[in-house]
Amino acid sequence: IPFFFKSCLLLQLPVSVCSESCRPGTHKVLQKGKPVCCFDCVPCPMYGSPEVSLLSKEGDFIIGGAFSIYSQTSVINLREFRFVQTMMFAIEEINNSSELLPDVSVGYRIFDSCGSTLPSTRAAMGLMNGEENTWSKNCSSVHAVIGASESSSTIAMQQISGVFQIPMISHFATCACLSNRKEYPFFFRTIPSDYYQSRALAKLVKHFGWTWVGAVRSDNDYGNNGMATFIEAANQEGICVEYSEAISRTGSRENVERVVRVIRRGTASVLVAFLAQGEMDVLLDEVLTQNLTGLQWVGSESWITANYLAKKRYAGILTGSLGFAIRKAKISGLLDFLLKVNPGQDPQSNLLREFWETTFGCSFGSSTPGTKSCSGFERLQDANNAFTDVSELRISNCVYKAVYAVAHALHSLLKCGPSGDSVAEQLQKVNFTLQSGEQVYFDDNGDPAATYELVNWQRNHAGDVVFMTVGKYDASQPNWNQFTMNKVKITWAAESWEKPLSVCSENCLPGFRQAIMKGKPICCFSCVPCAGGEISNTNKCSQCPSEYWSNVNHSKCVPKVIEFLSYGETMGALLTAFSLCGASLTLVVLCVFFRFRHTPLVKASNSELSFLLLFSLTLCFLCSLAFIGQPTAWSCMLRHTACGVAFALCISCILAKTITVVMAFKAKRPANMFPQCSAPLQRTSVIGCTLIQVFICVIWLAFAPPFPHKNIVYANEKIILQCFLGSPLAFWVVMAYIGFLALLCFILAFLGRKLPDNFNEAKFITFSMLIFSAVWLTFIPAYVSSPGKFTVAVEIFAILASSFGLLFCIFAPKCYILLLKPERNTKKHLMGRNQSRTQ
Repeated sequence: IPFFFKSCLLLQLPVSVCSESCRPGTHKVLQKGKPVCCFDCVPCPMYGSPEVSLLSKEGDFIIGGAFSIYSQTSVINLREFRFVQTMMFAIEEINNSSELLPDVSVGYRIFDSCGSTLPSTRAAMGLMNGEENTWSKNCSSVHAVIGASESSSTIAMQQISGVFQIPMISHFATCACLSNRKEYPFFFRTIPSDYYQSRALAKLVKHFGWTWVGAVRSDNDYGNNGMATFIEAANQEGICVEYSEAISRTGSRENVERVVRVIRRGTASVLVAFLAQGEMDVLLDEVLTQNLTGLQWVGSESWITANYLAKKRYAGILTGSLGFAIRKAKISGLLDFLLKVNPGQDPQSNLLREFWETTFGCSFGSSTPGTKSCSGFERLQDANNAFTDVSELRISNCVYKAVYAVAHALHSLLKCGPSGDSVAEQLQKVNFTLQSGEQVYFDDNGDPAATYELVNWQRNHAGDVVFMTVGKYDASQPNWNQFTMNKVKITWAAESWEKPLSVCSENCLPGFRQAIMKGKPICCFSCVPCAGGEISNTNKCSQCPSEYWSNVNHSKCVPKVIEFLSYGETMGALLTAFSLCGASLTLVVLCVFFRFRHTPLVKASNSELSFLLLFSLTLCFLCSLAFIGQPTAWSCMLRHTACGVAFALCISCILAKTITVVMAFKAKRPANMFPQCSAPLQRTSVIGCTLIQVFICVIWLAFAPPFPHKNIVYANEKIILQCFLGSPLAFWVVMAYIGFLALLCFILAFLGRKLPDNFNEAKFITFSMLIFSAVWLTFIPAYVSSPGKFTVAVEIFAILASSFGLLFCIFAPKCYILLLKPERNTKKHLMGRNQSRTQ
């Protein structure tokens, strides 16, 4: 007995229980309608003492076995009995082999774990008791143990066998906790760990777009560990678990009823059932009672290929189920071996007699009315049950591999001699290939390579449920987190060809994003429209690139609208027309002045300066065209510099005219009625004032010239093509210089405003300068505050308005006289009033 069974505290404590603990040899069976603490004690197994093995055979090496032959009731589990016979078949093959363990016989001792922890502990104790064997480092009667069929039972047995350093190879215990080498250093298994299956189930659920699922599990190590891993993986995949309930085959019926009610009230149409077969039976009974249908079941390997579930009344509920199953295989000769099982093999075996009675529904020596007697000559070939069905050899193949793994380890141990490694150390090194071509080995944790088949419950033409392989999963591949689907149609819940929808909230339409609802899981959300410039195709808004904007539906990014003042739009066309009209009108005035160039009025207006002024006004009208159209490097440099030089030339001419007029009428010598500034002096002043502006523009272009710029800041939904000034200081210096010239003109003209009425050109210059100054003073705030292309439009308007103001104020009165009042275009009339004053 292990040391930890020898220590106890002898305390007298009061006893208050509904039912006393069951005696050795019996196990708990719940009383219907009673709490979990109230139960009956049923013999387990029926043949008698649990310390006596069910089946045994002597040999040089003994392999132990533990199977859940009597799991919940006193009825034999035919599937588990097939596992027992598979173990015996494999041992017989090994004994008949001339290559594996030659001249050495292998025996077995097989116990019933009853699918429960306490019987499993007793079975482990029975396996450990025995005489000392010289080939082992322990005093156990077995060299290795095959089993058990549940994770909890396996843990209980391993905690005992591990003390004796007896390796245990399970064919059905999938709990990921058993991969812990520190706690279970002598544990191996031929079935993959739930570490992989749970994650594969999460990937499966994600693959079909189910983000809202329910979950139910066995309340034991298998179910709790497996479901915990699944929920963790599901959270990583963005899957929400609406509820997670646990049931136990030995729990109260009220708890099972409550769990089914929770499932019924839930909104998830997909149920992930991480259940052992015992809990699956209990759950399905209550599901039938409450008539719960329409669920898409996703199952674990424990029940997903259980034939008895497919053939019983549960088939209607479970048709369409999906789940990962152990890869099936064929074991040559196993069926013939199974068909030879007969009570005559061991007349003293109660187990064989009960197997026979269960298979054929008869009884040996029974006198009960209505019950037929067993002859012992019935044919197993005529039986159709889980024992004789070898079409889905999955777990049986795991038993088969486990026996051969032990045999190969013993074979290696014999080669090394008594001083060699232990059986467990040799098991860690095994690597062999079965006749079927399957390779068997263990990783550092004692686990095999995780390979699964994705199974779907479908009906064949005969109406029977079959397990159709629709995909596969191989964790040994580099991309182990992926699985592949076969090109096979899947049957869904309620035998529908349409995949069920299981979401808390349906996916948002394009252009909307998910907004988490307060107090709800992440899978429950409302849909909120994406903001401008954002798109959504996957329930999450993403910003478009800087030069793109969202379409009307916010479903894709489209290039932003490029905005600039073009000739094709109404505003651009109108401004172009006004610009050309102004230039044409200026040329007409130029032609009129040229036609009347020899008349007194044109001569008195200083014809040279007038022609130069008209030329500069023409340039002012035309330079506004540089502001229209798509900005380029040349147009940007030409816009402000050409405009600045043209206006500087224009104002310089007006300034020269103003100085001429004022000097002429302010002269002290009355004999010289029309004093004229010399032509070189006028030209010098015009050229000098203009060259200053040219010099400023050259410096501007040399060091910080204007350039085309895409403005994506001012208007999010469009790109404004504009000319960046390069140097705002240079721009305002150019404008300030024009303002300075205009101010100087205004002052000089204002001084000469009271000159003779017949030739008061200073009065018109004063008025033109007022208009010019008003336009450009208004331009400054309008220019700064105008958005996009309107900035350019304001600037063009200022150019045209000031140009028209100069043209009309200075030349309209003269043209009026030249064209409509020619009688006034005489020297006498121009000097009449002044002469009378002199006289």
